Amino acid sequence: MTTLCFDFGNTRLKCAVFNDEKFSEVIVLADDTEETIAGVLEKYEPNKAILSSVIDHNPAIETQLAAATSFHKLSYESKLPVTSPVGKPHTIGADRLAMVVAAVSLFPNQHNLVIGLGSCITYNFVNKYHEFIGGSISPGMEMRFKSLEYYTAKLPLVEADWNFPLLGYDTKTNIQSGVLFGMKKEIEGIIEMYHERYLNFNVHLTGGDIGFFGSLLKNKIFADPNLIYKGLYAISEYNQ
Repeated sequence: MTTLCFDFGNTRLKCAVFNDEKFSEVIVLADDTEETIAGVLEKYEPNKAILSSVIDHNPAIETQLAAATSFHKLSYESKLPVTSPVGKPHTIGADRLAMVVAAVSLFPNQHNLVIGLGSCITYNFVNKYHEFIGGSISPGMEMRFKSLEYYTAKLPLVEADWNFPLLGYDTKTNIQSGVLFGMKKEIEGIIEMYHERYLNFNVHLTGGDIGFFGSLLKNKIFADPNLIYKGLYAISEYNQ
């Protein structure tokens, strides 16, 4: 039994493959054309598919996936093992729903804080009653690098580096230090603020930029770059 979990984010379009409930691989899609999706369907011959999208994707692929698989599009109307007691549930990003469902699946009946490191940093808190009660959103790593270049006259566009220093010795390393250590301290500070309100909770770290921060953070965390896909798979099964 093969399930395809499509995750259309602001930066990349990706698809995770699950075989008999086990995570297999992630593929990066060139685009959201019907031709690209047809190639994926032909290669993997899935039984089920689920789509999480935070962009204005090609709507024709939904019909295409529904014709070839038992298909589900994730939205606030999906059946979920969590509730969302917020004023406007339709505004919750599909990716955030997937992350908290994954946390609840791994650690049921416990408080969970899920931190997604993507185009934005999202902080998502689901309590022990499986209520997704909200969180916060701040600029992600690439957005911070780009904003420094865009809003100044002379600062260059810099990319992250594994060996960034605390004390920058040129413009590039000054920017790396400011952005990356700034994010580190932001994440740690928000975790501490949650500790002031909730004594015990699990901290999950996921997203495309996880590699730069998993080893830097002092708090005990569960780092899993594939957490969102595991949540999508759980939601797909929940809605069959």
